[in-house]
Amino acid sequence: MRDFRDAKTMAKTLRAELERHGPTGLTHSRSLEIVARQFGFDDWNTLAAKLAAEPARPGGAALGSPVPILRIFSEAKAREFYLDYLGFRVAWEHRFEPGMPLYLQVERGRTVLHLSEHHGDGSPGAAVFVPLTGLDAFRRELAAKDYPYLNPGVEDVPWGAREMTLVDPFGNTLRFNEYD
Repeated sequence: MRDFRDAKTMAKTLRAELERHGPTGLTHSRSLEIVARQFGFDDWNTLAAKLAAEPARPGGAALGSPVPILRIFSEAKAREFYLDYLGFRVAWEHRFEPGMPLYLQVERGRTVLHLSEHHGDGSPGAAVFVPLTGLDAFRRELAAKDYPYLNPGVEDVPWGAREMTLVDPFGNTLRFNEYD
């Protein structure tokens, strides 16, 4: 998976792909601005400053963020919880053929999760730690939705954070943490 260090390549790919489907008038500069917004930055200059601040690792390994795989047993319940309730969006999904188990990637902001119906992918009851800002606003957003299975609260935790814990329909725990 690409991250913000691949932003220029992503902008070039975006522009080329859009042009492949017909003339768009999208300039390379505008593509850079769009990619910056996809990473949550106001503009390309702000993202470029972040890129410049990243330490170079010539010839070395560059580890990415881990992506947890959570086991699911019902596509409908997974979509209801992760998309409708939590507000994630599907980035992509895959089945080897119709009727086979589903494997999909969901994203919200910088949080990426893989959800899998495949036996052996993840274990029910896994826990995922999700740092965030705006915990109270997120809780209010969830409370305003018609989802009768949860009524999450926020608590202070000993590691200097506030936490909201949710359990998905498959027994997986999501711990949303906001640091003081």
